[in-house]
Amino acid sequence: MYTRIATQDDALEVRRILDAAMLEPGDVESRIDANDVFVAGDRWPATRADHGRSAQGGGSTRTESDDAAQIGREESTDTDERILGAIVLEPLADVGEPPESAAEGAHVSAIGVRRRHRGRGIGRALIERALEREGRLTAHFDAGVRPFYESLEFSIEAIDDERYRGSLAGPR
Repeated sequence: MYTRIATQDDALEVRRILDAAMLEPGDVESRIDANDVFVAGDRWPATRADHGRSAQGGGSTRTESDDAAQIGREESTDTDERILGAIVLEPLADVGEPPESAAEGAHVSAIGVRRRHRGRGIGRALIERALEREGRLTAHFDAGVRPFYESLEFSIEAIDDERYRGSLAGPR
C-alpha cells in the first residue's frame, strides 16, 4: 500500500471514491492545488502483461508482503497503481475553529475507501499520513463511522444526537 499527495490527474478517481461513500468533498480540484488531498492504494511493478491494462482495472497476483513493502513510498514511473482511498483536508480556520486553535492542523472534510477494500488499513494510513504532516486533525462525522474514529483514538464529543466532533493530535 502507498499514500501520496494527490495530483489533478487523480481528481476524477477521488470524486468517484467520495461520491460512492455519499460524501460531499466540495471543490476537490482547489484542495488538490493546495496539496490538501492524499490518496492511498496499491502499486505493482509495470510489466508487459500489465502494459495495456488500466490502473483501475483487473486483479493482481500481489501479496500482502508486496503491499507492506510499498507503504509510504512515493510515485515511480515504473509502476502501475490503483487508488483505493482518499482524504480531503481543509484549513481549520475554514471550518470555524477559533484562531488560536486553528494555527496548527487541518479538518478532515471527507475520507473514503472503496467498499470492497475497507478494513485493510487504508483509511488509517490516510489519517496517519495527514496527521504526520498537519500535527492535529479534526473531523465531524455521523454515528455510523464513530468506531473508525474511536479506533484511531480521536477524542470524541457529541454535536447532537446523530453527529460527532473528533480531534486527534500527533507528536510534534
